[in-house]
Amino acid sequence: MATTARPDTAGSSSHTGAVLLVTIAAALGGFLFGYDTAIINGTVDAIEAEFGMSSALLGFVVSSALLGCAVGAWFAGPIADRVGRVRVMLTAAVIFGVSAVGSALAVGPISLTLWRIAGGLAIGAASVIAPAYIAEMAPAHLRGRLGSLQQLAIVTGIFVSLLVDYVLANSAGGASGDVPWGGTAWRWMFASAAVPAVVYGVLALRIPESPRYLVKKQHFAQAREVLRRFVGGDVELRLREIRRSLAGGDQAVHLSDLRGPRFGLLPIVWVGILLSVFQQFVGINVIFYYSTTLWQAVGFSEDDAMLTSVITSVTNILTTLVAIALIDKIGRRPLLIIGAAGMVVTLGTMAICFSTATGSGDDLSLGSVAGPIALVAANLYVVAFGMSWGPAVWVLLGEMFNNKIRATALAVAAAAQWIANWLISTSFPALADVGLFLAYGIYTAFAALALLFVLRSVRETKGRELEDM
Repeated sequence: MATTARPDTAGSSSHTGAVLLVTIAAALGGFLFGYDTAIINGTVDAIEAEFGMSSALLGFVVSSALLGCAVGAWFAGPIADRVGRVRVMLTAAVIFGVSAVGSALAVGPISLTLWRIAGGLAIGAASVIAPAYIAEMAPAHLRGRLGSLQQLAIVTGIFVSLLVDYVLANSAGGASGDVPWGGTAWRWMFASAAVPAVVYGVLALRIPESPRYLVKKQHFAQAREVLRRFVGGDVELRLREIRRSLAGGDQAVHLSDLRGPRFGLLPIVWVGILLSVFQQFVGINVIFYYSTTLWQAVGFSEDDAMLTSVITSVTNILTTLVAIALIDKIGRRPLLIIGAAGMVVTLGTMAICFSTATGSGDDLSLGSVAGPIALVAANLYVVAFGMSWGPAVWVLLGEMFNNKIRATALAVAAAAQWIANWLISTSFPALADVGLFLAYGIYTAFAALALLFVLRSVRETKGRELEDM
């Protein structure tokens, strides 16, 4: 394995900057992902009051974008194999921008749900293309760090969206109030998502197509030029290895190519699916979708609850930076093991704290001891997730499949992730009505199962070339 990494290392000094720039541009799809999925955080109470929604309907509307995400992810891989990674990015940017404006102009739960689903199509597509593109552009010795930029973009998007929520709500005296320049704050929260969509589209116009896709389409001269400019090393050797791994040329990849002996699928596809599902079933997005409402229930004012959500997202960014520093040194698998163990402890602590709560719903309260412990445990949980399962899963999904099936297999795994995300987000309000101790107890159990799964079934991919997968 050391010999396959040498060509990358040799050319790294002159090519790292170039590949970093195109990686950042691709990772902006993750920024859209994080921005859109968290921007609704500050609008939850406002749209509930505006449209008179029940808890069940609110949960569906909040999570409706995830249905679109699952569909977008499912089709993004096969489409990207036909038209290219960059064209899918451009299409996603356009759809996302239109949906942001449509959500801001929604007249009721149905129209808001439809616009959110449309935006989800774009996010789902971007969530598949970004890790695939980054893995296909990055040298092996940098792939973990560059792949982690996807998660860094996601958590940065979450942070920026929560900050925008806070500023808009503060200027309007609450998400239901009117901002000084006109219009309701929660509508401007949705509309603000059009800005990163435009940036993403402009940058996507300036990056090259993936060399693996170009070889697949037999555009060898273009692939050679991209490898020379962004990867370096022995370009002809790398080109031959890619051609060998793509035996079959431009033959289309179908879902039937993923069939295998393990419950109808190849074992490696199941590993990707289960990594995706466990990433969501530990409940991380509950913290970002419902944290404002959650901390208001614990006793914070709306402004303080939003500010606490912003602080939590900053914690997530800092821990992702830790993962970027470690992932190519200690590997993907150790990070997953450490993170899962940390989540078991912190989620278990939160479950215990909320088991002592009095009241329910908006009248829920924790004691003077349990409240601060729950707040600390929630942030330590974000630390455990942010330095492990957040970035490491996306890195693995981008690199663990072979060149022929990568985009399609990643699409299936990402679709499973979005469905899992939807299930967790939709079920949380109902679980919270029963008791937050039940919700966090369930997430604790899934964190324990995730730990056992990694120990049993996940292999290390650090330092291996994509052609060796």
